[in-house]
Amino acid sequence: MPRYFFHTVDGGRDFDQEGTELPNDAAARKAAIRFAGAVMHDEPDVLWDGRDYRVEVTNETGALLFTIVMLSIDAPASNRA
Repeated sequence: MPRYFFHTVDGGRDFDQEGTELPNDAAARKAAIRFAGAVMHDEPDVLWDGRDYRVEVTNETGALLFTIVMLSIDAPASNRA
């Protein structure tokens, strides 16, 4: 079974050294979405410090397969005193 690595980027990089065995790319996409959702659930402030948050998924050779990008943008109305 292929091994996928879920690296996070939020100002710095956190490399997944272990990886996760999954049957295919579609399963890796679902796992990445669940992972990103869990981070947002547990640490919602990660998006409100002005940085984006990314989950970069690579395969066993290090090739980037896809990236999930999350960011928050305040609407102009929210900046009114």
